[in-house]
Amino acid sequence: MTYGLLSGPEPDPARDAGHENPPPRVGFFTDTSVCIGCKACEVACKEWNAIPEDGMKLTGMSYDNTEALGASSWRHVAFIEQSVASAVPVPEGRTELPLAGEVTAPRAGGGTGAAPGSGDMRWLMSSDVCKHCTHAACLDVCPTGSLFRTEFGTVVVQEDICNGCGYCVPACPYGVIEQRPSDGRAFKCTMCYDRLGVGQEPACAKACPTESIQFGPLDELRERAALRVGRLHEAGVTEARLYGHEPDDGVGGDGAFFLLLDRPEVYGLPPDPVVTTRDLPAMWRHAATAALCLAGGFALSFALPALTGKKGRR
Repeated sequence: MTYGLLSGPEPDPARDAGHENPPPRVGFFTDTSVCIGCKACEVACKEWNAIPEDGMKLTGMSYDNTEALGASSWRHVAFIEQSVASAVPVPEGRTELPLAGEVTAPRAGGGTGAAPGSGDMRWLMSSDVCKHCTHAACLDVCPTGSLFRTEFGTVVVQEDICNGCGYCVPACPYGVIEQRPSDGRAFKCTMCYDRLGVGQEPACAKACPTESIQFGPLDELRERAALRVGRLHEAGVTEARLYGHEPDDGVGGDGAFFLLLDRPEVYGLPPDPVVTTRDLPAMWRHAATAALCLAGGFALSFALPALTGKKGRR
């Protein structure tokens, strides 16, 4: 597989994985500007996939009780407390909601939403999930084939084949995949592969009451996301940006991308993720060259004395 910037058409990961005539690639678009932190996605994910509970403790830093993605948390709603900047318009057709759970207050001229500098706070809320990368390092390093690319372009772990080696854990540039302490096997979001196979959307998207989590063909989601960002910018929310949507980034584009209202680091996301196995082909070439040179040196060290000895006897 070739990594880096694209020089031709966008790759089709399902077709590259050997699927003939695959359906359109699907994914998630998470619009964090309308996330209310209800955690319905977390609950729906656990219920549908029979994921065990992973503790009910609070972090002491926010109302978040799952802390991060892991083997038993395939969806994680982040709560980030900030000073309020400006109100964000709600997409057409939706009930008006405060920005990401912000504390609302009367404003001059009517309406709600905290005024800049008023001392009010807001929560930036975002439902994080496996990114289902175009270039997935977890796939590259899995020795058993437990991780595989589906016909929908998603990445799935087959738990009955996983041998618990853990190679996939450090390979993920997002820190998504994790081994379950009880048996050592790796688990992560499957984008509800069993539901996709029968024409249903993933449980988390189905349960989201504000349509913060949107599911569908990836190309359509990217167009929808670009329109949403444009509308936010027109409304003066210049900090709105997309994350993981570019097909020429360090992972070839994500199958799950986000509209953020601040820098990726604020949400605990790497600003410039790169597939960790990108340099493996070059490293293997260098290793092979070094091995050949070493073998040649050993051979020469044995050959030279023999040749020198023959000349001396003459």
